[in-house]
Amino acid sequence: MKAIPWKALLPVVVAVVIALIPPPEGLAPYAWYYFAVFVGVIVGLILEPLPAAAIGLIGVVVIGLLGLVFSPEQRADSEFSLVAESIKWVLSGFSNGTVWLIFAAFMFAMGYEKTGLGKRMALYLVKGLGKKTLGLGYAIMLSDLVLAPFTPSNTARSGGTIFPIISNIPPLYGSAPGESARKIGSYIMWTALAVTCVTSSMFLTALAPNLLAVELVKKTVGLEITWMQWFMGFLPVGVVLLLTLPLLVYLIYPPEIKGSTEVPAWAGEEIRKIGKISARELIMAGLALLALLLWIFGRDWIDATMVALAVICLMLIARVVTWNDVLANKAAWNVLVWFATLVTLAGGLAKVGFIGWFAEEVAALLVGIPAMTVMILLVVVFFFIHYFFASVTAQTTAVLPVMLAAGAAVPGMNVPVFALLLCFSLGIMGIITPYATGPSPVYFGSGFVGRTAFWTLGLIFGVIFLAALLIIGVPYLMATVG
Repeated sequence: MKAIPWKALLPVVVAVVIALIPPPEGLAPYAWYYFAVFVGVIVGLILEPLPAAAIGLIGVVVIGLLGLVFSPEQRADSEFSLVAESIKWVLSGFSNGTVWLIFAAFMFAMGYEKTGLGKRMALYLVKGLGKKTLGLGYAIMLSDLVLAPFTPSNTARSGGTIFPIISNIPPLYGSAPGESARKIGSYIMWTALAVTCVTSSMFLTALAPNLLAVELVKKTVGLEITWMQWFMGFLPVGVVLLLTLPLLVYLIYPPEIKGSTEVPAWAGEEIRKIGKISARELIMAGLALLALLLWIFGRDWIDATMVALAVICLMLIARVVTWNDVLANKAAWNVLVWFATLVTLAGGLAKVGFIGWFAEEVAALLVGIPAMTVMILLVVVFFFIHYFFASVTAQTTAVLPVMLAAGAAVPGMNVPVFALLLCFSLGIMGIITPYATGPSPVYFGSGFVGRTAFWTLGLIFGVIFLAALLIIGVPYLMATVG
């Protein structure tokens, strides 16, 4: 009989050990047990003894079977049905709009590939900037930056618009997931994800949770933040990061192919060979443009996910892709299950009261410490607590008001600066894990950045982003806002 590998045992052992520790004061036992299983799932996602989607599914099913997401009071209610509510909770992630928007990004990418439009656009990009790999990095940065102020979904912007185009570039250089990923594909994918995290913090309208955060700040501490105040507040940090980011990725996670004078000429010849643009390419281009325009200008009357699903339907009607193509896209379905289960698991932490308890405990520990130190410590905690979340929106809803209230109660706290720092961290925290923000599963699912590399780079760039926010942002905001 084959022995169970340690990678499969360790997540279970970690969960059991945590569960056996007495619950901290102020936290209900069922919430502590939920946290134990959650940590076990995170350890499993890091070690990956099974595919990530399978680990997420196992996690929600175990919690559902044990009913750990429901309090004893709920169970005691005569009208409460544990059987019905458990399965409803287990499947709740599949009704999340962001989850389906991520799925749609894979469908868009498939449409670009099937029609050849993605290859054509990638060839033009390579022809114009392909002499240097670093030049491609800056092209990706500029593309996201131009779209960011008008696209309040970074999943739509990066996952649905940027990714389908740039995913056609690596094959042009003989780079594919696996051994050849580091040729150029890994660099391009990580640059695209890192850039969209920065642009998500740069503009109030570049990330939906930003708008929610502004409303919560107003309700919690009575402070109004305008679009221009947000932009000017983050501008020094954003400019420094965006100007250096493609180069930083180039140095920290270098591509093997640095550039080639022959590649642009080859790309030009390939463009000549594929000839004039086809009708299917024009249809795909039109549908992509329609989606982009609705994402930018139609957000007041149509949801971003509804736009994506409608465009997929039009792609099927126009025979841009077939239903068999959709069914055969294993990566898309895998990410759908994976992210749906993670959204459910992360949301459960707030539901059982763990997040609120944790934030309050941290705030209590900071009593008597100078206000500036408290400000920085709370921002750091708020940033890294995102390891527990698969949704920036969920963290904004559950933790932002608690952190704001805790910080505002500290004597001498500069509340406007503190509130802005918390808000500015929402976009950049999306870099830290493969599930931290909408586009993350898209780029992780591409296969160009491996599991270990993704977690390692996430931590490295997370520290870089947070350091930039604190080192550049704090003095600047204290001088201009404080």
